[in-house]
Amino acid sequence: MWSLETLGRVRLSRHFYMREFLYSEIGNFHGLQNIPDNPDLAIARGRAFCETLLDPLQETFGRIAVRSGFRSAALNRFGNENGLNCARNDYPLECHIWDLPDVEVAGASIVIPWFADQYDHGRDWRDLAWWLYDHLPFAEAWFFPKLCAFNIAWRPDPQRRIDSYIAPKGTLVRAGQEPSEPLDQRAERYADFPPFRGIDHP
Repeated sequence: MWSLETLGRVRLSRHFYMREFLYSEIGNFHGLQNIPDNPDLAIARGRAFCETLLDPLQETFGRIAVRSGFRSAALNRFGNENGLNCARNDYPLECHIWDLPDVEVAGASIVIPWFADQYDHGRDWRDLAWWLYDHLPFAEAWFFPKLCAFNIAWRPDPQRRIDSYIAPKGTLVRAGQEPSEPLDQRAERYADFPPFRGIDHP
């Protein structure tokens, strides 16, 4: 049996613990719990997510700020039904519910402060988007105007789809599609980024 205290102390990766992903502003404001229905499944997928995606990001850019992490199915449903910026539980790109039995996914909405400062001074969000595409085996990334926050998701089969609510809005690259910009052009965008620290995707 898991206690909430024990669950929060579970170390998912070198840099992240489960507690960082359990806080929910929706849950806090509305007095709703945000606890996995299947803690073991949530931990396993959260561990894959953090080790594969978040650790390399933090080791490359410094501290990663988690804005919205794990959501229980009940909490996410409440958020969707009440217009609180939560996708439907059955939406194909929903990534916050880590413990749905038949949906292998884990994700979070994060901010990279190192890049957010540059974005605040007018830097193109696509510089970071193409860096992600060329360095990490993510499933989907979805960018938002505030702080250049973005959802990033782990799945066993990383399709590397990128969408954005920042202009130019829409899909930057579809799953399995060739990028619209060649590699050398993409690399010029992020030539001043810190050296990558992590395992390059195949």
